[in-house]
Amino acid sequence: MAMKDYIRERFFPHMWCAGCGHGIVLNGLIRAIEKLRISKSDIVMVSGIGCSARITGYLDFHTMHTLHGRALAFATGIKLSRPELRVIVPMGDGDALAIGGNHFIHAARRNIDITAIVMNNRIYGMTGGQYSPLSGYGTMASTAPYSNIDQSFDVVALAAAAGATFVARSTTYHIYEMTEIIQEAVLHKGFSVVEIISPCPTYFGRSNRQGDAVDMLKHMSKTTIPIGSTAKEENPDLIERGIFIQKELPEYCSAYDAVIHRAMEGK
Repeated sequence: MAMKDYIRERFFPHMWCAGCGHGIVLNGLIRAIEKLRISKSDIVMVSGIGCSARITGYLDFHTMHTLHGRALAFATGIKLSRPELRVIVPMGDGDALAIGGNHFIHAARRNIDITAIVMNNRIYGMTGGQYSPLSGYGTMASTAPYSNIDQSFDVVALAAAAGATFVARSTTYHIYEMTEIIQEAVLHKGFSVVEIISPCPTYFGRSNRQGDAVDMLKHMSKTTIPIGSTAKEENPDLIERGIFIQKELPEYCSAYDAVIHRAMEGK
């Protein structure tokens, strides 16, 4: 299939700002699905609210645009009722880990077969540039004009501690790596978390004097390294990229089916 066959052209041009990294994530996701040769009718994408959530409107899959922070709750219901479908949930950092934080940790704990893509631009972009749980200490935002004093979550560490069986990180600068990681995440049987660091030049970049979109992409290339790089020993502040966890544990839907089967046998 051609790339255009995966998108709803009637909704273009998109609403993202010039230089937003979310369009690169859209590109990588389409390329991953195309390489996997998964039928569009076998995919469901569920999103909440925010700039990142608009990705579902642009893709020609079964899609559901839900409430802020509740995308994983809706996705859990879909997966339990139709476990044969591939369920992908793109979320922003606030959508996933602020109002949606409780759903995030419990989806990971259950190990339900869903792919959660956390598009981390470190800001609430749609509503005016407020700081998010991933903005980081010392950053500036519309709701932190004298700098943010909240420490940020480490998405990889949080997902791993909550029990996710596939945990990875990439950036929109590393497009080929990102695409390959999304492929692995979609194929994984269990709860998969892919954090993708994405630039927001309109709010985060401007507020924190990081320059334009190109400058922010170059910054990602300089401040991230592959897992295991010796550069981490010299500079602990460098952010590692790659697949951190990939293991097999009982998947929730399969375990749930087994409970029903035992109950029916008991009758």
